Amino acid sequence: MITQIRGKLVEKNPTYAVVDCNGVGYLMHISLNTYSSLPNDEYVLLYTHLSIREDAHTLYGFLTKTEREVFRLLTSVSGVGPSTARTMLSSMTSHEVSQAIASENVKLIQTVKGIGAKTAQRVIVDLKDKVLKTFDIDEVSVVQNNTNKEEALSALEVLGFPRKQADKVIGNILKETPDASVEKLIKQALKNL
Repeated sequence: MITQIRGKLVEKNPTYAVVDCNGVGYLMHISLNTYSSLPNDEYVLLYTHLSIREDAHTLYGFLTKTEREVFRLLTSVSGVGPSTARTMLSSMTSHEVSQAIASENVKLIQTVKGIGAKTAQRVIVDLKDKVLKTFDIDEVSVVQNNTNKEEALSALEVLGFPRKQADKVIGNILKETPDASVEKLIKQALKNL
């Protein structure tokens, strides 16, 4: 319904902004990333999303269309409401959120307050294909890491290590060095197992 608002920024707070548009002040809930990028007391353009519930009509404001799109994708997941989506976009940039989903980084998504393992996995399952398509992320780099991880896991299993334990160790190594080769993953994992 309301897709953008252009006007004078009259109030700025880490959680909301008020924009005066021809004498009408619109209160928009914003993320910390939008807050830190907003100028002080100038004319601004914010892209918006209107959330309508039985008990409230809430306007969310975003500095970029990308951030708004990530917000909309997140709220389409069962169990992720506008509040949680805004918290995610305050903890990470929209690029970091889309990369975490594309690379199936459950741990990174779980670092957001209020998101548990099940919700993080649901976000990935529901949104991975959409994120890859919408933001044209190079799936080759994402798949490369997964292929290296799978090969390293198979090798460690052959060597007699439990898959669950090896998976955890390799996951930690990939966090520090995402582009590690299969050989490097196996060598590092052997030191930590």
